[in-house]
Amino acid sequence: MNKKLKVLLSGGGTGGHIFPAIAIADEIKKRFPDAEFLFIGANGKMEMEKVPQAGYKIEGIDIAGIDRGNLLSNLGLPFKIIKSLSRSKAIIKDFKPDVAIGTGGFASGPALYEATKLGVAVFIQEQNAHAGVTNKILSKAAKAIFTAYPKVAGFPAEKIKFLGNPIRSVIISGMQDTAQAKQKMGLNKDKLTILSVGGSLGSRTLNNAWKSHLKQIVDKDYQLIWQTGKLDYKDILEETKDIDTRNIQIREFIKDMELAYSAADIIVSRAGAIAISELAVAQKPVLLVPFPFAAEDHQTKNAMNLVEKNAARMVKDSEMQEKFWNTLSEICENENVRKEMSDNLEYFAKPDATKEIVDEIFKVINR
Repeated sequence: MNKKLKVLLSGGGTGGHIFPAIAIADEIKKRFPDAEFLFIGANGKMEMEKVPQAGYKIEGIDIAGIDRGNLLSNLGLPFKIIKSLSRSKAIIKDFKPDVAIGTGGFASGPALYEATKLGVAVFIQEQNAHAGVTNKILSKAAKAIFTAYPKVAGFPAEKIKFLGNPIRSVIISGMQDTAQAKQKMGLNKDKLTILSVGGSLGSRTLNNAWKSHLKQIVDKDYQLIWQTGKLDYKDILEETKDIDTRNIQIREFIKDMELAYSAADIIVSRAGAIAISELAVAQKPVLLVPFPFAAEDHQTKNAMNLVEKNAARMVKDSEMQEKFWNTLSEICENENVRKEMSDNLEYFAKPDATKEIVDEIFKVINR
């Protein structure tokens, strides 16, 4: 390009919105080392910390979502929206971006809305199987919408490009032979191994399920890598101190997730968008337990996309007591079921998502 490329990005509130935006910025920076980047985030949200840690500049706006638990607290929301639109417009007019990319979250609404009004080419990356409110509103003006699922309700079908979610490069490059990974983790390479992941804070639903079924794990001689999250970790260590846990690794947090994915024969997980994209690349049979309080129940919709392709099994949070162990046992005890699920996960595996998203962006802006 003849002039220095300027890229505006906005997305935040959760890591699921922030890290795809950072991954896209990193890929553009690889191609255009002199490009300038500016993020717009919501003051007080985690992007205001995570984006600078990744080496990018960010401007904050005063925006928040609707508080459904305290309707009175929403009285000031119209004023926040007006203020954030005005601030976004000023930031964009000053920065003069060539392209604007939104990955969802409160801040991306005002930022991308003002970008379209100022004639900037706008692109959306939606991580979930159900369009978020912000992205749904912005979709009409977007040049293209990059998704992790072939159909996403709420988006114009002609704008959807099913390219997957940007995920951590270490997951793509770090997958290893299962037997070797088990040995590296101090596990028996010949024993069936289950990995349970519930996010950095952990999932109390999953933790309670494992506490209820530790005896079955021991009796079946299965191995369990149990990521508890920090909320329950100490309590679980105390509660299991008198149980034979030779085959069970209880961890607060798993740093080398690519090694844990590699060591697993079966994975039990919540159904967050980025988690599912990583699981698809890992291509291990998976039992999904969607978090029921996610916005618009999007985790259940994410999970159902895999279930309909026979690429996963699902147990609802409310059905864990009745169905968890039987569903897990069906996967554990049937090698053909595991192989079929692994093969079908390939449909959702998009290891080149970040590269292909950036390819599409430049196809459009170079026309």
